Amino acid sequence: MSKKILVTGANGYIGRHVVRYACKAGYHVIANDLVTDGIDPRVEINNVPIFSQEKDLFRKLGSPDICIHMAWRNGFIHNSPTHMEDLSPNIAFFLKMASAGLTSFSAMGTMHEVGYWEGAINDGTPCNPLSQYGIAKNAMRQSILLFSKDLPCQVKWLRAYYITGDDARGSSIFAKLTKAESDGQKTFPFTSGKNRYDFIDVDDLARLIVLSSVQNKINGIINVCSGKPMTLAERVEQFIRENEYHIRLEYGAFPDRPYDSPGIWGDTEKLDEILKEYNALE
Repeated sequence: MSKKILVTGANGYIGRHVVRYACKAGYHVIANDLVTDGIDPRVEINNVPIFSQEKDLFRKLGSPDICIHMAWRNGFIHNSPTHMEDLSPNIAFFLKMASAGLTSFSAMGTMHEVGYWEGAINDGTPCNPLSQYGIAKNAMRQSILLFSKDLPCQVKWLRAYYITGDDARGSSIFAKLTKAESDGQKTFPFTSGKNRYDFIDVDDLARLIVLSSVQNKINGIINVCSGKPMTLAERVEQFIRENEYHIRLEYGAFPDRPYDSPGIWGDTEKLDEILKEYNALE
């Protein structure tokens, strides 16, 4: 029998793609979200509120083998007060599931846990988050990894970086550029574009999330990313070409922000080991 994977936040920006890839890979997917319209029809829909006081929550969520926890409000609004409000409920959800028999818990992390940093990010990189979102995610990671030492549940903290694709549902510069093009704007105000980031398409990210979650040898922080920094200007110009947009970037219209790193990307040593074993099995 295939593993049962519970995906929370299954109808979110990343969650929809994770669900689709997990279904394609042949897993039994239990999709949980407040609204489930439009989710891949191959899944088992589950609407049980994950932050409620439901007794026997693990069983009511389908007794999954793996939980890929994507549920998080206001991910695009980095200083929303909801991030700190939701911290304790997210940790409580992990504890309920891990104490009831869940064997593997994957939670979505973010480069924003780290804050300002120059170079590659690995397990030992110090974290000094500069937003409420980063502070809450960093605290959640520290808490569940500490709790996991006393629980029979593996924890994977999947740290994502700069995500592209599915721009109609996103809130990145690519989504804003798409709207500006559709509105008929000729130019788009831009910075120097010299900062280097770790870009990954959301479908590629979904694949890495699933592959990292279903394996049981590598735990803790796993950077789900390309590991290859690219300047913002290069990536945005590429995006314009790929979509055959007519809009042009207005370089220097905005100053570079002093708190943005000149270059930041993920170390893929752990991910490479996961993919190496996966490729050997194909």
